[in-house]
Parts: sequence; structure tokens; C-alpha cells
Amino acid sequence: MITMRLMRFGTKKKPTYRIVVMDSKRARQSQALDTLGTYTPLEDPAGVKIDLEKANQWLSKGVRPSRTVQSLLDRVAKPAKPAQFAKS
Repeated sequence: MITMRLMRFGTKKKPTYRIVVMDSKRARQSQALDTLGTYTPLEDPAGVKIDLEKANQWLSKGVRPSRTVQSLLDRVAKPAKPAQFAKS
């Protein structure tokens, strides 16, 4: 089965992830079929860059995203909420 999941890069205690499409039985660091974007969790707010057009193509072919990748796709696909200002 082909899945959409994270591949870790970066240094010790400074992770950076690539969102990739690969066979679910392969090791995390093995060769990916396609790279869809990046995720940097240590930025404030966490940096997520995903090519939604490519992601939708793979999803239409039946690729299953991992839980984390699904939450990242949901976060990117939704428009950002306007900031709420406190009433004074």
C-alpha cells in the first residue's frame, strides 16, 4: 500500500520533515516516489508548506495519508481564522 507520510531530516534536536509518498513497507529513510512539501515543527507557528495540487492528485489515486499528514493537510486546506480582538 502506498502512503503519504513524514520523512525526517535535520540535525539532532532540530527536526525538519518532508511530506512524501512512498510504499508503507519501506523504511522511513528510503527513496520516496514523490515529495509534496515540508514541515518544520520548531518554528513558531509551525511551518507547513504543501503542494495541495500534487497532494490531491495522489489522494485521488487512493494514497492513504498518515494521521499526522492528514492533520497537516487539514490545517493547510482550511483558510486561516481572523484574529480575535479582546473587547476593552
